[in-house]
Amino acid sequence: MTRPGSDAQPLRVAIVGSGPAGFYTAEKLLKQKNTVVQVDMFDRLPTPFGLVRFGVAPDHEKIKNVTRVYAKTAEHPAFRFFGNVDIGKHVTLTELKRHFHQICYTTGAQTDRRMSIPGEDLERSHPATEFVAWYNGHPEYRDYEFDLSVERAAVVGVGNVAVDVARILCRTPEELATTDIADYAAEALAQSNIKEVYILGRRGPVQAKFTNPEVKELGEMEGADIAVLAEEVELDTLSRKELAESEDKTTAKKVEILQSFVDRPATTKPKKLTLRFLVSPVELYGDESGRVAGVKLVKNELYASDDGSLRPRATAEYEEMPVDIVFRSVGYLGVPLADIPFHDRWGIVPNQKGRVIAPETDEPMTGLYVAGWIKRGPSGVIGTNKPCAAETVECMLEDLSAGALLSPEAPDLASAEESVRRGQPDFFSWSDWKRIQELEDARGEEQGRPRVKFTTVEEMLAALGRR
Repeated sequence: MTRPGSDAQPLRVAIVGSGPAGFYTAEKLLKQKNTVVQVDMFDRLPTPFGLVRFGVAPDHEKIKNVTRVYAKTAEHPAFRFFGNVDIGKHVTLTELKRHFHQICYTTGAQTDRRMSIPGEDLERSHPATEFVAWYNGHPEYRDYEFDLSVERAAVVGVGNVAVDVARILCRTPEELATTDIADYAAEALAQSNIKEVYILGRRGPVQAKFTNPEVKELGEMEGADIAVLAEEVELDTLSRKELAESEDKTTAKKVEILQSFVDRPATTKPKKLTLRFLVSPVELYGDESGRVAGVKLVKNELYASDDGSLRPRATAEYEEMPVDIVFRSVGYLGVPLADIPFHDRWGIVPNQKGRVIAPETDEPMTGLYVAGWIKRGPSGVIGTNKPCAAETVECMLEDLSAGALLSPEAPDLASAEESVRRGQPDFFSWSDWKRIQELEDARGEEQGRPRVKFTTVEEMLAALGRR
C-alpha cells in the first residue's frame, strides 16, 4: 500500500476548531509541495474564525482583517468546512478515525480561570469571557443577562480582555453605533447606568499584560475620564531594576503612558475609569439579596521569585471598595474534549510539541495532535498561533514519513461527509458561511457598520432558506 500523501491517496486531516490556530494549521498543511493533503475543518458553531469573531472587541475592527488570510486558505480546493458540528456529539472521535489519517484539535481555551475567593459566585459576578461572547453575538451567550442598571463595575485583571471589557462599559452609544457589536448588546449598553469602572491588577504597571495601544486608547474615550493613583504607578525598586536591565522600550513607554494619567484633570464626561495596581480581591461581599455589593482588596508588594520574575505578595493592608458588578478576567482556561486526555490544572491537552500524549504511558497517541491555546495555554496574540501551528504540523509530517498514522477504513471525501450528515443534517459549508457573511455585510452597509451579525443558528438557517 502506498504511503498517504499522493494524488492517489491524499493525506486526510481533520482539524477540530476554526480559530486562528486551526487556519494556520490548515494553511501550513495545504502549502506542502511534495505531499497531497486534504483538510476537513469542523466547528461546533456555524461560523468560522473563533475568537477573531467572538473575542476581538467590536471597536477593534482592523484586527479582524486577519480573517481575509484565513478565507484564502478556505478557498483551497482541498479544504472543506463543516460548521455547526460538535465533535463528540454529532460526530465521535471513533467516527473521525474511520475517515482521517490525522486529527488535530485547535479548540482554544473556552472558559475563565476562577479567582477562588469567597463570594465569587454571588449574583452579578461574571466571567469576562461570558460578557465578551455576549456583546460579540455568540449564539450560545446571546440570552445571557447582565445587570447594567447599577453604577459601579470592577474588572479584575490587566490583560487585553480586561481592558476590552472596561472600554466597552465606558463607550458612548455613538461610539458603539459604528461597530459590529450585537444589536441587543448595543441597546443594553445604551441604557447602562454604570458611571464608575475600576480595573484591578495584582502586580505593578511594568508587569501589566495589556499592550500600549490598548492602554493609550483608554485615555482617548469620548465618554470617560481616566484616573490612576500616583503611588500605584510609581515604580518600586525591583520594578525599576527589572525595567532597566531589560532595556524594554515598549514597557518603558507603557509606564510613561500610565504615569501621564496621574495629573490629568477631570472633565464633564459622564463616566470615570480608574486603573488600580498592586491590589488583589480577597473577597466579594454581597447585599441582603445575594448580589455583589463590594470587593475587599489586599494591598500587594512585589518580590523576586526563585525564577527571577516579580510576583505579588499580600501585605497587612486592606480596603473595601463598593462595586455592584464584577467581571473576572484572570486568565482563560481550556475545557476537556471528548475522548482525549486533559490536564485539569493546566487546562490543556497533554502533549509534546503538539503530539497528544497518553498520561498512562507518556507516549504519543497515534494520529492525534493539538495546536493553539489547547496545546500551550492562553498566551500570546493572534499571530503567536502561527509558529505554534507550524511546530505541530512539522510533527504531523514527521509521523507521516514514519508511517505513524491512523488507518481509516473510509478515507474518501463522500464517506466523511455522509458521517456528518447523519449526525448533523444542519451543518454549514464554507459556501453557506460566505452567504451568511454577504448578508451580514449588506445589513451593516445599510447602517454604516462593518456588519450586522446573525446571533442565532435559527436566524442563519432561515437566512439560507433552510427554515
